[in-house]
Amino acid sequence: MPSLNDLVARHTDLGEADVERLHLLLADWQLLADLSFSDLVLWLPTWSGSGFVAGAQMRPTTGATVFADDLVGSFLPKGRQPLLEEALERSRVVRGDGGQAAPAEAIPVAGDEGRVLAVVARHADPVAVRAGGRLEGAYLEVAELLAGMVAEGSFPFRGGLEGLDSSPRVGDGLLRLDVEGRVVFASPNALSAYRRLGLAADLLGTRLDLVTPQLVPRRGPLDADLSAVSGGRSARGVEVEGKGASVLLRSIPLLAGGVRVGAVLLVRDVTELRHRERELLTKDTTIREIHHRVKNNLQTVAALLRLQSRRLAEPQARAALEEAQRRVGSIALVHELLSTVPDESLPFDTVADRVIAEVATVAVAGEGVRPRRRGSFGVLPADVATPLAVVLSELVQNAVEHGLQGGPGCVEVRAARGEGRLRVEVLDDGRGLPAAFDLAASDRLGLQIVRTLVEGELGGQLQVLRRPGGGTRAVVDLPVAD
Repeated sequence: MPSLNDLVARHTDLGEADVERLHLLLADWQLLADLSFSDLVLWLPTWSGSGFVAGAQMRPTTGATVFADDLVGSFLPKGRQPLLEEALERSRVVRGDGGQAAPAEAIPVAGDEGRVLAVVARHADPVAVRAGGRLEGAYLEVAELLAGMVAEGSFPFRGGLEGLDSSPRVGDGLLRLDVEGRVVFASPNALSAYRRLGLAADLLGTRLDLVTPQLVPRRGPLDADLSAVSGGRSARGVEVEGKGASVLLRSIPLLAGGVRVGAVLLVRDVTELRHRERELLTKDTTIREIHHRVKNNLQTVAALLRLQSRRLAEPQARAALEEAQRRVGSIALVHELLSTVPDESLPFDTVADRVIAEVATVAVAGEGVRPRRRGSFGVLPADVATPLAVVLSELVQNAVEHGLQGGPGCVEVRAARGEGRLRVEVLDDGRGLPAAFDLAASDRLGLQIVRTLVEGELGGQLQVLRRPGGGTRAVVDLPVAD
């Protein structure tokens, strides 16, 4: 399906500011569709004047749709819908009979200096609009005012959603205010939301800008903004809390001929949503604290192993404890980083760089070693990052100790990720593998650990190969989620 920008560039002569105005309308026209119980189609007049192209479409959430198929991109020749042409020429809302899929209303979209940028066709399903209902009547009255504001260029407002992380919809709750800010209509959901804030009296007839601040325990400069929003004088959104409840308020001043004639206030009870968010935040904080404590405990174990190794005179035993200390330290590093991220995943490049640097620094045979990394590991989940850190530590350690054997040289780690796989290579320019080397038969503890972790825990494959020009290449290939 083509985008609005594509259709504008292909069929119209609208400028950048005009397109921005249309996008501002599309960001908020769900409100008009819901209030009028209607499908909306944005028709773009072609640069040649031969007709209209459908640039966007919106279906109501308050009623049945008129169009089962998408109209975006379709062409409407001139003369097919006179209602659209009249709205375009006269720059005012034009109403029709709405029969046989014809628009019930054509709303010109005003741009700068009164130029009509497009026409919104409103298609209503007569069955969906239950005539005579008080709620439906209130909705349609507001929809009529909003349509006039679109034609005048005063709706939607820029920045009207600032302060809200999710805008309330019509079905969440609606309050209709008169020009003085008194409630003249309250939907059941809106009334329930105010009841949760602690309102005991009826909303009808009350000055909402006086009542709402009294329900909120906060005092100070915020009260002026809250009064302006709840009184319908400011096109903004706020969230209020009272009696343990959280409610989103969005104010939309209603204008006629540039004069404010009242306002509509959308209300959404987000108490349970905020409760779940706080529970998730508490859970995330607890998980990070656990990672922090695990890291501290592992660092304590590493310190004990280091102290014990210093007391041993046997070189082989000392080396074994130092290797154990390094492995524990690699795991501790992952938990240290997991304690600082909001979820159970982390950018592994940071882990890789520290592992490579620490192994090359502390290894007995690592004097003069030049470690480096090429490529990126990307973001990995904790259940992959922890064993992979140990694998990387072991392979770099083997390259330093057995590949370079105490002499200067280069250890390079290459990472490549794509198509659900991660490929890691550890290369050295040392003396290479013995002629009779067999990975499956090797009795080196480090390689056995690497093979167990790669094939057993990570579900990957491990290869240790001779490099043609000398040196060794260890290859780890494992599945990862993109």
